[in-house]
Amino acid sequence: MEPRNLTPKDIVAELDRHIVGQRDAKRAVAIALRNRWRRQKVAPELREDILPKNIIMIGPTGVGKTEIARRLARLAGAPFVKVEASKFTEVGYVGRDVDSMIRDLVEAAVKLVKEEQMERLRGRAREAAEERVLDALGFGAGGIGFRTVVDRVRGTEPERPQPQGTRERARAQLQAGTLDDDEVEIEVSEKPVSIMPVMAPGMEDMAQGLQQMFDQLGNNPLVNMLGGGAKKRKRKVRIKDAVDLLAQEEAARMVDMDRVIRDALERAQNAGIVFIDEIDKIAGRDQGSGPDVSRGGVQRDLLPIVEGSNVNTKYGAVKTDHVLFIAAGAFHVAKVADLIPELQGRFPIRVELEPLTRDDLARILREPKASLVKQYVALLATEGVDLEITEDAVEELARIAADVNERSENIGARRLHTVMERLLDEVSFDATDLAGRKIVVDPDYVRRRLQGVITDEDLSRYIL
Repeated sequence: MEPRNLTPKDIVAELDRHIVGQRDAKRAVAIALRNRWRRQKVAPELREDILPKNIIMIGPTGVGKTEIARRLARLAGAPFVKVEASKFTEVGYVGRDVDSMIRDLVEAAVKLVKEEQMERLRGRAREAAEERVLDALGFGAGGIGFRTVVDRVRGTEPERPQPQGTRERARAQLQAGTLDDDEVEIEVSEKPVSIMPVMAPGMEDMAQGLQQMFDQLGNNPLVNMLGGGAKKRKRKVRIKDAVDLLAQEEAARMVDMDRVIRDALERAQNAGIVFIDEIDKIAGRDQGSGPDVSRGGVQRDLLPIVEGSNVNTKYGAVKTDHVLFIAAGAFHVAKVADLIPELQGRFPIRVELEPLTRDDLARILREPKASLVKQYVALLATEGVDLEITEDAVEELARIAADVNERSENIGARRLHTVMERLLDEVSFDATDLAGRKIVVDPDYVRRRLQGVITDEDLSRYIL
């Protein structure tokens, strides 16, 4: 799949719809994404030598590091995986090895490509599902179905009313939705329940491989004949639900998994994005004892993955040369210079994200497409409560959040979640009794609900 033709300005503009500020970080990732499109346009003999410029984002928690990477991947339609560096251990220790991030990336790519193929097949799958529903209703190709005729001859016709007329008329009724609430009995495949026990940490990949082997045995006709494998089960459901269930099953059956795997491997290798969070937790020199004994070992294990190597997955070998790695960390205690020099060299682009100011917090509440204010208004509207949060109230909320961040731990925009929950706790609890009423949240309301907590230093430390 060729990368989308988005200019750096287009990418930054799209990121601006969801993330406030952090222009330098947005520019860095926009250039990295555009370079992928440029790479596909150069001569093949040069293309393999053009490697992505990996990025390190430096900044406190809650300023948008993860969200920038996640939105970038969604914008590019690229496989994306987020991992925490602190979860990995050096080979020889119990825990996850660094290769698992590439295996997770391939799994994400397979899922992404399969969903895209199923979406393209949706029309054909729905047609096939409608045919199966018509068969289940008793309509054969000639109009009245064979099953219905036999039932009438035997006098055992079910009491459930059958749609009237020919198969074509029934199909028209089905597509128009007039039969949605009727019930029909259909036969659907039942996915076998996982039979693998809980494995020790670090053995998830082995468990996944064993489960796949059992699944393949389940698809073997001989195993099915002997009573194993996937089961067929009859279910009585509404016709609308039956069409959806069968369409999903038909789409999955139509998907060419060989092609999915081939495309997924190619996309993971050339368009995959791995976001390594908390990389500062593995920086620094090993002390030789304690829980962080393998930090240097994790860095050494990470180095070949980032600089380019082959990783074996259950779908085949994956080259990591052209995977884009974006690392992030607060670096409050450690510094980027505390990483081993070879690893530093593999992250040539360094971007410092700014702590969020009061104005930034106000913009986060107000501007993004799915801002917190819009979310709470929509949530309470489902209960019939008309919530209005004034502009002055937004400014007051931002002031309080910034003040608490300054006096206690600075957790960035995440503080807004705490403040908003505390502010609307009473309204959310009594929403069912407030249906049909309008609740206006102004600065006085904000101060009344939050000022008592703010002025009590000990209380604010635990509640906000």
